[in-house]
Order: sequence, then structure tokens, then C-alpha cells
Amino acid sequence: MDPELPIVDAHHHLWSLPDFEYLAPQFQHDLATGHRVEATVYVECLSNYLSQGPESLQAVGETRFVVEQATSHAQSGASTRLCEAIVGWADLSLGAAVEAVLHAHADAGGGRFRGLRARPTWHEDTRIHPAQTGGPHFLLQAPVLEAVRALGRLDLSLDLWLYHTQLEDVLTLADQCPETRLVLNHCGGPLGVGPYEGQRSEVFLRWRQSMRQLAALPQLRVKLGGLAMPRMGFALDQAPVAPGSECLARLWAPYLETCIELLGAERCMFESNFPVDQVGCSYGVLWNTFKRVTQGCSASERLRLFAGTATDTYRLTPLKF
Repeated sequence: MDPELPIVDAHHHLWSLPDFEYLAPQFQHDLATGHRVEATVYVECLSNYLSQGPESLQAVGETRFVVEQATSHAQSGASTRLCEAIVGWADLSLGAAVEAVLHAHADAGGGRFRGLRARPTWHEDTRIHPAQTGGPHFLLQAPVLEAVRALGRLDLSLDLWLYHTQLEDVLTLADQCPETRLVLNHCGGPLGVGPYEGQRSEVFLRWRQSMRQLAALPQLRVKLGGLAMPRMGFALDQAPVAPGSECLARLWAPYLETCIELLGAERCMFESNFPVDQVGCSYGVLWNTFKRVTQGCSASERLRLFAGTATDTYRLTPLKF
């Protein structure tokens, strides 16, 4: 659908595991499925850390690895600007001392490093989150707040992956760190498993109320995607046949449209979350889904949603239309 619509994939990963490899060649296979993906944003996934040196700096190895992947991809002649921005990881418990890690990421990133992602996902029900680390209010700890303020001082952003039950903490975080740009991942994590299985309407109402409050934060951006993950409860990984874009559009439109309505196209951006969301659909079907959901948007709104907001948020090379 709409093959000429420019896309910036605002969120993807690369990794090499013993039983699964998804590196630049595999991603290029997905990129070559008919959509006009101009550039991508890489987001950390605990991959290729350094095995030596201070523990606080070992995550810098991931940034180095991504630069190597992006350079190799560019040398292959591929048109997509792979990993034009890199969102890395650092231990926010370091407080203001996190600045040393940020500078190390920037040095390793060759001009691509744009900020960090925090993953304070926590739930008391182990069916949702088996590893109970970090505690229920990690983001509100004093050292973490200092680290988030350090990001703002350096004009770096903070991506956030947490569940809909934790969104109130984002309000407090934004209030305490008003100069730091916050990017909420995966539509704010509306859960659909464990105690929320069969409670989609109730969860949606609670999630929408939280998103309405978050929409008042001028420094907040939201990534639209991640809904194929099993925790979201759509059971796409159990479907006997992979669903098409029409089916997915019906399932996901309430969440995607609510975010766009509340925050506007200028603060929302689409993400593939690949290869994680590969469990639910193919790369081509995913972008067709997003294009179906936004058919009622204006041309300028679609340009923002599919490319413009990500370009501005992560300071990418401006697209030429």
C-alpha cells in the first residue's frame, strides 16, 4: 500500500543469538518488501556488550557494534540509512555520574548516538514479568532522576518501555525532569495477559485515561507499535495463519487512533519493533496495517506519523519530498 510514502522506522533491534540471528542482511530482506523506508532508529536490546572494562561502560560495546552494522550496510549500496540514530543503554542508578557513560556512547556512535532507553517494566504478577527487578517505582528514585536530568542537559532523549500500570510514574518523571525529552515506547504497554486476560475493555479505559494525562506533557513523544508482542494479549503468536493487515488494523486501530487523537501527529511516530513483532506478522504487513489505520489522516499528518516526528525527535537527516 502507498509505496511512495516515506518511512522512518523509529524503533528496531539487531542481534545475534545462538538460535536466532537478525543483523543488517536479515533486516535488509525485510526492508526490501515494497515500502519506502528511508532511515531507521536502532534501540538497545542488551546486545554485543563489552566483556572487559568497567561494568558501567560495557553497554558501549552495543553502540560500536551497531555502527559497524550500519557502515557495512551502507557499503553494500542499500538505500535505507540504517541505524541513522542509536538509542543505547546505561544504568540510570548511576545518577549524575551517568554523564561519563553518555560521552562514551557518543564517542563510539560516530555522530549517531541520540539517547538512552530505560526498561523499568515491573509487575507484581510473575505471569507478566517473571524477573522482578528494579521495583515498582524505579523511575522515581533520586539517582535515576539525576541521570534523566543529565540527559536533558546534553540534549539527549530517554526512551521508556513500561506497562500501562506504570504510566503514572511517567507523569512524575516528566514533572521532575522537564528539560528531558521522553519517548514512550509501544503505545504505553497496554497489557492483555495474566490478570488482564479477557479484560480488554477495562484495560483500554484505564490506559486511555493515563494517555490523556500524558498528552499534556509537551516533552513527551509516543511510538506507535509493539502491539504484536504476546504481553499485549492479541495472541498473534498462537494464530494458525498469520493475520493480514486488515485484521490487524481492526485489532489495533483503537490504540493507534487514540494516541494520534490525544497527542497529534506531530508527537507520534510509527515503529516496527522488529524482529520482536515478527512473532505476529511480517514487516510488509505491519506497515500496511499502519497505512490502513491512517487512511483518514491528511497527507501532512501521515508524513509526520511515518517519518517527520521520528526525524525531528532523533535529529535525523531531513527527508526531501
